[in-house]
Amino acid sequence: KGGHIWRLAGVECARPLSLSAASPRQHTYLGTTNMSEELQADFEGGDSGASQVYPAQCSSLRKNGHVVIKGRACKIVEMSTSKTGKHGHAKVHLVGIDLFTGKKYEDICPSTHNMDVPVVKRADYQLIDISDDGFLSLMMESGDLRDDIKIPEGEVGVEIKTKFENGEDLLLTVLSAMGQEMVVATKPNMK
Repeated sequence: KGGHIWRLAGVECARPLSLSAASPRQHTYLGTTNMSEELQADFEGGDSGASQVYPAQCSSLRKNGHVVIKGRACKIVEMSTSKTGKHGHAKVHLVGIDLFTGKKYEDICPSTHNMDVPVVKRADYQLIDISDDGFLSLMMESGDLRDDIKIPEGEVGVEIKTKFENGEDLLLTVLSAMGQEMVVATKPNMK
């Protein structure tokens, strides 16, 4: 359904305002809108893409799950709950390991409060090439190539280089969360 748009003293509104100081002559009729225009405007105003986090009650989090601690996407490695005192809430103590740096983070949260949980995705890509500057050329299932992920440091990076130089056909598992991506595992491509 659409609506009528009016203007009073420079402010647009859905119906004439009934203010004692304003006479009907001060309202300017601007016309009608339809619902699809209003929805389109709302849609364009929102952020593009899906949210990178969602809220979850602290007491519903589990070990080996994910949580955002100090702004970083973490895997929960330890979790303990302290009993509530005479007043207040039970507290949940969380220890998490950053998914991308391996750094340990801790947080304490009342069990009834919400914490952000990152949307974590895993995808397998076929390794096509490794550039001189350390970027991986990866083929997606659609056949499109992406060249924006750098070879990881540490054991996984060494394993990728060694197996690629030996001519092995590899699938690389890329973990993505909160706008970051990193190769976390490698396996043979079984076509």
